[in-house]
Order: sequence, then C-alpha cells, then structure tokens
Amino acid sequence: MNQKLYTFADLFAGCGGLSLGLSQAGLKGIFAIERDSMAFKTFSSNLIERHSRYKLDWPEWLEKTHWDIETLLAIHKRNLVENLRGKIDVLAGGPPCQGFSFAGRRIEDDPRNLMFEKYVEVVEALQPKCVIIENVPGMQVAHLRSNVVEMPVSGAPKTKRKSYFDKLVDSLAIAGYCVRAERIDSSRFGIPQKRSRLIAIGVRRELTDNPGRVFELLEIARSEQLRLFGLSEQVSARNALSDLETNDHNGANRERINCSDPDSGPGFQELRYVRPSKLTRYQDLMRDGYDGAMNSMRLARHREHVEKRFALIIKECAQGVRMNDKDRSRYGLKKHRIYPMDGNKPAPTVTTLPDDILHYSEPRILTVRESARLQSFPDWFKFEGKFTTGGHRRAKECPRYTQVGNAVPPLLGRAIGVAVCKLLEEVAGARSLAASARTLPVVASA
Repeated sequence: MNQKLYTFADLFAGCGGLSLGLSQAGLKGIFAIERDSMAFKTFSSNLIERHSRYKLDWPEWLEKTHWDIETLLAIHKRNLVENLRGKIDVLAGGPPCQGFSFAGRRIEDDPRNLMFEKYVEVVEALQPKCVIIENVPGMQVAHLRSNVVEMPVSGAPKTKRKSYFDKLVDSLAIAGYCVRAERIDSSRFGIPQKRSRLIAIGVRRELTDNPGRVFELLEIARSEQLRLFGLSEQVSARNALSDLETNDHNGANRERINCSDPDSGPGFQELRYVRPSKLTRYQDLMRDGYDGAMNSMRLARHREHVEKRFALIIKECAQGVRMNDKDRSRYGLKKHRIYPMDGNKPAPTVTTLPDDILHYSEPRILTVRESARLQSFPDWFKFEGKFTTGGHRRAKECPRYTQVGNAVPPLLGRAIGVAVCKLLEEVAGARSLAASARTLPVVASA
C-alpha cells in the first residue's frame, strides 16, 4: 500500500487492536509492550505466534512476554537506544484511560494517569518520526487539584488548571514534537459503534510544523476506506451481528452446543456458527476469508426472571440511548449505565463491562465475539484468558470483555495508519525536493 515500509512499535498495546489496524494499513510491527498477562496472551496469539501477514518482527533481545513500561525502561533502555533508535517510524499507544473516563468514576490520583511520563521517556529513547496516542476525551479535562499550576505571566491569574493532555503535549514539545489532537467518532470509519476517542498525533519538529495535516489525510483515508470496503457511512448493529443471532429470520432457534473453551466454566453454551447463504458487506469483511470456528462465542447464562426483564426492556424502553432513572426504577435496576441497543443504528460504546449493553432483539447481553464484531476485530482474531472477572480483581485483571472494551477498533487504527504513512511520504517528498533544489547548479545569466 505504501511506497516505503514504515515500522511501528506499540506501547500499552492491550490485546492488539491498534497494532492490528496499523498492520492492516501496511506498516510493519517491531514490538509491543503490555503489562497484563491475559491481554498479552491474546496479542501474542494473534500477532506474534500466528503465522500471518501481520506477524511482528520481534527483537531477539526482548523476551516475548508481558512487560510493564517501567520494567522495560529499567532493563532495556540501552537496547532501545542502541538497537532501535531511528528505526521505529511510528510509536503508538494509549496510556491507561481509567482515571480519565467519563464512563466510570474518575480517579484523580490514579497512578495510571501518569503513565504518559513513561511513554515520553520511550519516545526520547527511540526518537520516532511520529507518535500516536489514543485515549478517552476526558484526558483533555483538567482534574481538580494535581493539575493546578502557577502562571508566571504578570497580570494573569495565579493558577490555571492543566489537563493531563496539556502536560503530555508540553512533555512531547520538549522532546521535539509538534502535537495535534482531535476527537474522532469511530462510527464514521465503517465501525458499527458510536465511540468517541481523543486521537493525538505528534510529528518531529524538523519534519513538519503542521501536524494538523495528518487529520486532513485521515479524512481522506476515511473516505477511501469506506469506498474500498463497500461500507456505508453508518453501519448498524444488526448489519454487523445478524449472522450471530441465536434465532434465524423465521424466529426458529439456531443450534447451540456446549462451550468447549478451556477458559470457560462448565454449563455454558455457544451458538454453532453456520455461515448464512448471504452475508452483509460488513460481515463478509469481518470473515476476512476465514472459514474456521470463531472463539469467544460463549452465551451468558441468564436466569429466567432476568431474561423476562430484558425482554420487557427491549420491548418497552427507548433503544439506542441509556435507560433513564424512571425506567431503571420501574425494573428495579440499580446499575446506572444500561443501553438497550437499537439494531438499526451503530451500537453505543462498547465498554469493559458486559452488562452495559443489551442485544437489540434478544433478551441477553452480548457475547465477547459480538462485542469484538462491533469493534471491527476480524473473526479469525482469537481472544485468550478469562471471560470476566469481578470484585477487587477487576482493577488488576484484563479478561476478554475488558480486552475488547479497552481496544482501539482495528478499522480506525487502519485509517490512522494510512494517514500517517501519507504524511510521512509527503514530508519525505518535500525534503527530497528541497535537497535537490540546493544541489542544482547555478546558471549564470547572459
């Protein structure tokens, strides 16, 4: 796709959504860092162990295991500088967003909020041409105490709130990068989900002082991607998931089998997938030529009274929007974030909690595979580890639902990768023309 094979590394890689998208855009992955063992197992299964066109070209000196970024820097900073400095074109990765997210309780003092400092340290070690950071829009919002900084300018207020994003931009500026950020809605890229994220892209100052150009190129890449894959501007949830429904179009039950996934407990069932005679364009794209069985198809075991309640909610409540206080009270629900999905529109944001979204026509929550479809993971992508976790383990473990909810949608990552490559090509072309102009002989006038 690209004239030059650009390389990337991924920090805070999660299960691999952004790495997969960048690989689909034609970039070559070198390595990725992810601290959670379950998320890294998923990443490794698909992008390290799997013999595919997207397999990363892993350095021999870096163990293929889960790493936290502090340990990476403590053990391998010298290797990063001596072996990879100047060889990584794009450094990607979104620092953990839990402390910024509006979906849950914002945690001002969450230590994960400061992981961007380690990110910047790796940037300084590798000195890539470009950096990509994905996070929730809340990263731009100033927290209450720790971000209040003194303003030395005479006549200005003594204090001004600074968001962690402001601090990140300041740190990258010191490291030599110009940064531009925009809020991006994934549903505009052929992804069947309304998902707003902050995308920040920084480019080395000596290459360009106009990083905003990449978002112009991203809009072009978006249009080209929709045209290439034959996708409409808005892909609906039903368009994405109808072949995974447990009932056929006549209302008859499709065959269920016992779930044989080794990470699933006993007593669960899953849908035995039979490819329909006709798939939607999006479903065909997600099949990606794959004829094998999908993993993570396990269906929830809802009690009978829960199924009846879900059926009434789907029938009686507004779909596509969060249940209001009156409806939640009517059904005895204490949970604040519940979305009955509208099958004719893109799904609401897929989160890390499986019971945030109800299926548009069936009285149940979504499977991991259905959530992955809404995120644009292809059907061959295999998820590893527990399906769910709870209690105190929720902040320490990253089971499958969490992996999917935290991921960058691959199709968004692909468009970003295409835009970044086009920017680097433009920059290289401009520099080449400038160099040629400087070497042209001076012709004396007659």
